[in-house]
Amino acid sequence: MRTYSPKPSEITRTWFEIDATDLTLGRLATEVALRLKGKHKPIYTPHLDTGDFIVIVNADKVFLDPNKAAKTFFHRHSGYPGGMKSFSQAQRLATKPEEVIRQAVRGMLPKNTLGRQQLGKLKIYQGASHPHAAQGPVKLELPQARRNPAA
Repeated sequence: MRTYSPKPSEITRTWFEIDATDLTLGRLATEVALRLKGKHKPIYTPHLDTGDFIVIVNADKVFLDPNKAAKTFFHRHSGYPGGMKSFSQAQRLATKPEEVIRQAVRGMLPKNTLGRQQLGKLKIYQGASHPHAAQGPVKLELPQARRNPAA
């Protein structure tokens, strides 16, 4: 018996669209990372990129616990003395919500070339519109990631 490994011609990629309104950041990121890796497919192979494309809209409406948003900080350093800048996650979510989601998903992907390739299939937009309508993305509902299941 031999181990099956899918050929690049056998890998099909589907486009999914996720509306991030009222979705919890961490739960959204885990679902997105799972689909970018391709773990939801029967042909999943850890050393190949078998994942799908993900388009996230309404990134500015993602839910983040206010206490966690105030306590979590991002740091950046210019390399010069006194060049350290710190931003709370609440500030970052207000100014660049796409980067907050991208960083959360990036932390759940492999830290190598394969992870960078998988992250390249993630498209994040602040508003409800996106330029990928021609690819015909399938709307994906993530009820387990909702902050309020009744919402």
